[in-house]
Amino acid sequence: MGTPGELFDALQGWLFERALQPLMFELGLGNVLADGYRATAWLLVGLLQLAVLLLVFRALERWRPVEAVTDRAAVRTDIVYTLIHRLGLVRVAMFFSIDPLWDWLRGQASLQGMAGVELDRLWPGLTDQPLLSFVLYLLLFDLVDYLYHRSQHALDWWWQLHALHHSQRQMTMWSDNRNHLLDDLLRDAVFVLLAFALGVPPGQFIALVAVTQLVESFSHANVRLSFGPLLGRLIVGPDYHRRHHAIGLGHESAGAGTLGGCNFAVLFPVWDMLFGTARFDFALQPTGIRDQLEGRDYGRGFWAQQWLGLKRLAGRD
Repeated sequence: MGTPGELFDALQGWLFERALQPLMFELGLGNVLADGYRATAWLLVGLLQLAVLLLVFRALERWRPVEAVTDRAAVRTDIVYTLIHRLGLVRVAMFFSIDPLWDWLRGQASLQGMAGVELDRLWPGLTDQPLLSFVLYLLLFDLVDYLYHRSQHALDWWWQLHALHHSQRQMTMWSDNRNHLLDDLLRDAVFVLLAFALGVPPGQFIALVAVTQLVESFSHANVRLSFGPLLGRLIVGPDYHRRHHAIGLGHESAGAGTLGGCNFAVLFPVWDMLFGTARFDFALQPTGIRDQLEGRDYGRGFWAQQWLGLKRLAGRD
């Protein structure tokens, strides 16, 4: 059967040859087949993630839901966000717009002798331990993710974009990707540049993103599940992250209406515990944003949500 990596490579090759390569020739994109092959890896990861969501996470949501889902239209909008992200539509947009800029910057850095620190080479023997190097990269990326997420809640202009993510009143496994596209672009820029600076191999980078996305989908799931006092402090679970989305608690300072909050960690609660932002002490609360209770509109459909996010950013909403 081969290793998981070999199986993934075989599936990637099959999917590229059967589906993407003929389409690229048809569209006159034969000069970027190498990029198309890399894009196939993202598409395959997305398909595998969707399979896990539908076969595993959805079963858990049916088994022990936190709440009955009554606003199914809002969930359908979240599904649109998930499909856009996981099936590579965002990646395609990046390929034609932003990726050329990253490629140019990497080229300029290489010409100046700045090719990244290749972090796994700083630790003798780490290059021969791919699993250990992956864990090291995962920890570093998660620390940056924690700081990035906390900044989204600390800076008013950034919160105007990130508030869209918190506007879902009934969280499900689909809610993770409910983000403003401009916010996604900023996040992509941070982690692409970080991966280059650390010398993360392309395959490792795809795996890092895939693992992070899958855990994030699970942490947003509508499932009443606690990892307990020990494991719950080692990895972010649905109950821990639901507290982050609690109205007046998870994204405000002591419910005072000022930016702040708790439980910012994406994968590992250790960052919240180290920086004093971990909360394990209050029961699960309704999710959303305080001003929604006062009538503020964050939009119902995808385009309305994106437009209102830009208006909030410009101070016109």
